[in-house]
Amino acid sequence: MGLFQKIGFAADITPTIDWQLIPAETFGIFESWGGRERIKSAKERFYYFFIDTWEEPATLCLMERGIKFARVLARIDAPQELIDNAVKTQGKTMGMDKSYAIDDTLRKWLEENVVNTDDDSRVIPLETIIEEEAVETGLPGPDAELPAGLTPLTLNSTPLAMQETDLPAIIRQGNFFDTQRNSRGRFTNFLVDNHDGLTVTDKATGIMWQRGGCDITSISKINGYIRKMNGSRFAGFGDWRLPTIEEALSLMEPVLNHKGLYLHPCFSAAQPFIFLAGRRDPGGYWFCDFKQGTVYWASGTIPGGFGRLCRKV
Repeated sequence: MGLFQKIGFAADITPTIDWQLIPAETFGIFESWGGRERIKSAKERFYYFFIDTWEEPATLCLMERGIKFARVLARIDAPQELIDNAVKTQGKTMGMDKSYAIDDTLRKWLEENVVNTDDDSRVIPLETIIEEEAVETGLPGPDAELPAGLTPLTLNSTPLAMQETDLPAIIRQGNFFDTQRNSRGRFTNFLVDNHDGLTVTDKATGIMWQRGGCDITSISKINGYIRKMNGSRFAGFGDWRLPTIEEALSLMEPVLNHKGLYLHPCFSAAQPFIFLAGRRDPGGYWFCDFKQGTVYWASGTIPGGFGRLCRKV
């Protein structure tokens, strides 16, 4: 039957595998406001193989990507030794990077056993992981008033160098939910839809948020991304920045949504863990992980985090 027919494509449709496309480079391609020049339409789709290490053992997968669209089409039953070797040669970084590129050995195996053959026995179709984000949020409009009893609160917006021992007190003081440090926490926000298809605002904190963001990237590129957003006046504003730990935690929900994140479903699932403002003392960068429901640190010098920007209203 063949690879793409096994996962539901018509017999006369054979998408092209992009062997050069790797997870670390998708930042420059699938930005939700436009990316690399070769993407001319939101309907365009790209197909590539990658290694998923979120769970053990690592698995080889086929991804379909586009602007604001991503889904894992299939898992490929490849020799585990080949998968593990491809991961090993790329090196792990603080447990942060969960999506790895295939190497030449895996590519050769895929061409011989999956792509250029009618034998589809190694192809295991999967359901959509990340669907196209709905325009409707289900939130009240921008003119909605703050509910009675909910007092506006100003969170720290200044990037600070923090140690791991500083986190428990910050989380408890803000009553932020964190699966590891404060599982009973519940910060009450009040999100409203700005009706621009791009942002929402929390009237409890006075912070406007991107609903989406950028793809996985490094700290140097995230800074370039911020400059680009401000230069283009994303959503009409030029003062976008990374959120602080407190600001990011203010979005953390105590229950997983249908996208598998501890986050309101109005936000895109394509940014499961995001860079935060401020350095980790003595070294590294802070991240907020909405998939695991916690804050952690890691090296940000190689692609290992997503971006979701905010600004003070």
